[in-house]
Amino acid sequence: MTFASPEEKRAYTRNLFARIARRYELLNQVMSLGQVERWRWTAADEAAVPPGGWVLDVATGEGGLARALVRRWPRVRVVGLDFTPQMLQLARERSVGRPIYWTEGDALHLPFPDGFFDAAVNAFMLRNVTDVRATLAEQARVVRPGGRVVCLEMTWPRNPLFRPLFHLYFGGIAPVVGGLLTGHWDAYRYLPRSVQVFMPPEGLAATMEAVGLESVRYRFLMMETVTLHVGVRSG
Repeated sequence: MTFASPEEKRAYTRNLFARIARRYELLNQVMSLGQVERWRWTAADEAAVPPGGWVLDVATGEGGLARALVRRWPRVRVVGLDFTPQMLQLARERSVGRPIYWTEGDALHLPFPDGFFDAAVNAFMLRNVTDVRATLAEQARVVRPGGRVVCLEMTWPRNPLFRPLFHLYFGGIAPVVGGLLTGHWDAYRYLPRSVQVFMPPEGLAATMEAVGLESVRYRFLMMETVTLHVGVRSG
């Protein structure tokens, strides 16, 4: 799917996630073959938040990664930010009693001062923003020097034997399942296509370095269908 302007993409994605909010976590489980919680735990572990520290989950959705952060680092304080009110309402409902603060906001204009957080994380959001570099620059800005920015994202596998199978499942079967369960067929056609057209892992690593993150590294998960990038705020 192509968009005439960044504003059109922003409006489309916000509306999309509002429409699928109630079924979003179910579809995450289905489309990841039940592995999404393991990926979130791995991302949370990489955040390396010190006791009493603050961590920001950008585009928190219904709060899955924010809850993983609290489980992995019980003494930290988590802020979950999203620009979709319907997602934040679900996050609040599903996270009662946990030390997580929820706020509505834009990933391109984070409402926090420089260096406020010990780490910032995001999961499956970068391919949906209108400006990846600006989004990463904002996360680097709000993290203290020496703190980490962690990015969990889908990627199209390169293995020539596995690639056709992934295309069949993620590009064919999963959208049908998503459409049947939610009734929003366009949403689950858009999501696989957004993975196909997103920058490769080395491109994302280079972008992280360009916004001032150091020691950037990444690794593949789930047969090269998911990448986990980690960078350290320079300073």
